[in-house]
Amino acid sequence: MGGKKKMPKRKVKEIKKEVKKSFAKLVNIIGWITGVIVALAVGFSMANGTLSVPWIQPIVPLAGWIVIVLTVIGAIMAIIDALR
Repeated sequence: MGGKKKMPKRKVKEIKKEVKKSFAKLVNIIGWITGVIVALAVGFSMANGTLSVPWIQPIVPLAGWIVIVLTVIGAIMAIIDALR
């Protein structure tokens, strides 16, 4: 009678650790993508004049373009860093 072989406890712990690590990476990527999308939405809204900020309205379009440019640069830098 051949029963099922049990996996060693050490191997099970390693697998669980890898699953947790992978899940954490997935959550981080989802959060990062959400942040980039929100930053771009706010930046484009400011640049187009859809979103206004009291007391500094004359410079809001410029601030919007600064947000857009810095978000794109930050996203590119993060992708390059992740690929290394």
